[in-house]
Amino acid sequence: MLTSLRIKNLALVADLALELHPGCNVITGETGAGKSMLIGALNLVLGERADRTLIRAETDSCSVEAVFDTRGIKAPLKSFLEENGLEPCEEHQLLIKRVFTAAGANRQFVNGSPATLSTLATLGEWLVDIHGPHEHQSLLHPAQQLAILDAFGKLESERAHFGELLARRGALEREKAALIVDEKTYAQQLDLLRHQVREIRDAALQADEGERVEQDYRRASNAARLLQLGQAALDLVAENEASVLTQAGIVGRTLQELRKVDPGAEELVATHEQAVALLSELRSGLSHYVDRLDLDPEQLQQLETRLNLIQTLKRKYGATLADVIAFGAEAGHRLHQLEQRDAELARLNADLKRLTEEIWTAGQALSAKRRKLLPQLNKAAGRELADLGFKQSRFEVALTTPDRAAFDAQAGALSASGLDTVEFQFAPNPGEPARPLRAIASSGELARVMLALKTVLAAVDQVPVLVFDEVDANVGGETALAVGEKMRQIARNRQVLCITHLPQVAAPATAHFVATKQVKGGRTTSEVNLLTREERITELARMLGGQTEAARLHAASMLDKKS
Repeated sequence: MLTSLRIKNLALVADLALELHPGCNVITGETGAGKSMLIGALNLVLGERADRTLIRAETDSCSVEAVFDTRGIKAPLKSFLEENGLEPCEEHQLLIKRVFTAAGANRQFVNGSPATLSTLATLGEWLVDIHGPHEHQSLLHPAQQLAILDAFGKLESERAHFGELLARRGALEREKAALIVDEKTYAQQLDLLRHQVREIRDAALQADEGERVEQDYRRASNAARLLQLGQAALDLVAENEASVLTQAGIVGRTLQELRKVDPGAEELVATHEQAVALLSELRSGLSHYVDRLDLDPEQLQQLETRLNLIQTLKRKYGATLADVIAFGAEAGHRLHQLEQRDAELARLNADLKRLTEEIWTAGQALSAKRRKLLPQLNKAAGRELADLGFKQSRFEVALTTPDRAAFDAQAGALSASGLDTVEFQFAPNPGEPARPLRAIASSGELARVMLALKTVLAAVDQVPVLVFDEVDANVGGETALAVGEKMRQIARNRQVLCITHLPQVAAPATAHFVATKQVKGGRTTSEVNLLTREERITELARMLGGQTEAARLHAASMLDKKS
């Protein structure tokens, strides 16, 4: 549900924060007070085009924020946010913000993350249906009408099964397309794959050998220099007359003489012996290091050749040896398919033929179940429309199903929703042909048709917020009472926002807001406030025609009747 809506600097609205209630919320007020500006603001956060002429005078920018409670939303909201790089909802709160400036800048955010207008539009399709002059109406789209019909008949599983069959056939078609090439291309592909498979196979790669080969090569390629440096260090330590160990021997003899004269020099002699021991250890280590160095040119050449091969394969087939090995495996699988092309094509064609028959059978079964639903939906919608003042109207669902020839002709372009196309049609007056809902000119008529359908489909429709603007156009008396009752019925399952001029529609609402215009500091500002019971009586009395005692008593009785 929509929990809050904040608007800043939009037309006559300076700064408005609206906290909405579950159930039915109505907004009333004098003409021009700013009621419909709420619908306009909601449209903005649902991705509609921004009209910069609506930015409040003497301000540079306009912003609208809407917060939705996501509990109960059946759309794949979590995965959608993840796939689009948007922050997840915290405590089941989805925050959508739209900002646009007089200079032309346009920014939108979802949970604080920058988003595109198409993202807002997708979220809007899941969250809100707006019925009235400012149209955001999912029920006008044939694809959505078909989904509604299936939801009405609880046919989601049959529909999903048809979609799965279609997806499986699509995968087989892609496999077949990869095999069907001309002979020249076929030969070229075989040659290329055989070369790739042979090249990778003959290399006998190990996924972890790359780093080891590089280290061995570096060591082998520098062996001569390492030998030179190691032998030089060994000579300086021990292997010539000026070596460190030779000089250490001279120092040792001198210290022995010193100890004979002064026994207190014993500690110096001990220190010297330790130093000589360390130098001897260093000489031994250098000697072993030099002995281990191998100047074998053949080994160096082998390592260089192996390293060059690894680098070449990585450049051609993958960033790592693991990638190269995986590429080789896939190329081998593809090569096997091509080498067995005729057998593979025969298998694929047989599978496609069998699957096409399954799709036709499943589509026909789904179509048959849909046709059984049509009289039920037509009757239920007609009954609701009669309550709303269309006593002699006619509502029809037109369902079109292709025959086998048409199915075969369009087999590659089928929809995952089934074989059928659907169109909701309406004839408001007797003697007139039924026309598609999208062709109905009167927004008041369209809003009431939508209200009737929403009443019928309230238990299955998944859009949580319904907005009705001008739903009471050109109605009164008993029809107005019926409109109010329909609103209340729908609000048991969905949150409803309704802009109305009729007290019969406003009275049953859970929450009643009033829009007013105020002049402050020489500027006109629109405000919207939640009414208390006494304030509701006053507003309903105004809508009934005046603040007479009779009008106030009538208003109070209307409030008392709602439950």
